[in-house]
Amino acid sequence: MHSSFTRLQNVFGFFTTVAFVLGAFIAATDLGSARTPSGVIKTDNIQVVKGRPHYYSSKKEEYAIIRFSLEADLSSLFTWNTKQLFVYVTADWTSPGGINNTAVIWDSIITNPSADHLQNIGPVAMKKLKRSAEGKSIAPERGLLKLKNQKPKYQITHPSGKIAETADVTLKLHYNVQPWVGILTWDMDKPLAMWNAMSGGVSDLFTLPALKSKDTKGKDTKDKSSTKSKKSKKP
Repeated sequence: MHSSFTRLQNVFGFFTTVAFVLGAFIAATDLGSARTPSGVIKTDNIQVVKGRPHYYSSKKEEYAIIRFSLEADLSSLFTWNTKQLFVYVTADWTSPGGINNTAVIWDSIITNPSADHLQNIGPVAMKKLKRSAEGKSIAPERGLLKLKNQKPKYQITHPSGKIAETADVTLKLHYNVQPWVGILTWDMDKPLAMWNAMSGGVSDLFTLPALKSKDTKGKDTKDKSSTKSKKSKKP
């Protein structure tokens, strides 16, 4: 006769096996959903200044501020098993020594309607989310992004403290699908079954401008003010 403890172990083992098989089946259903993400990204305004990029910075250094426009269709990444989508934009360039550099300048989390309660947002925004999600288990329109002259969340710096006039920089759109059950999947470089690689999502090459110092700004302001005063003195 098996003891009560042995029977409890058998029941628990059977339960975990069933849960694992069910979870694997749920995760496998994502392979049957086509993924066709696409995007167009371009720069709008680029500045390089010298200062403290963060309040906790101990010294002044050069940092770049890149404004961009983005139109992306990530709606195919939302399925019934999608919990939320993490979207971010990076600036990529290669240093003279052949070192690849990647810096995140903007990110955002897009939740599925069933996961809206996980959003750490205010009550007004939460009401709008709930209103848009009424009667829906999947909201593909949440995967449509249209940003114009978007201000970056993070500035670009470099360990050397210098980043001005860096050449061959590109902006890239990335995503990370976080399912309810299964593994995290990142943006893919090559297609896999019904999952296609990102179409577009890369900007043209550009060069960061020369350093824009505060002295230059002050001189420009003085020149403009002196010009205005001269015009006002004319009869």
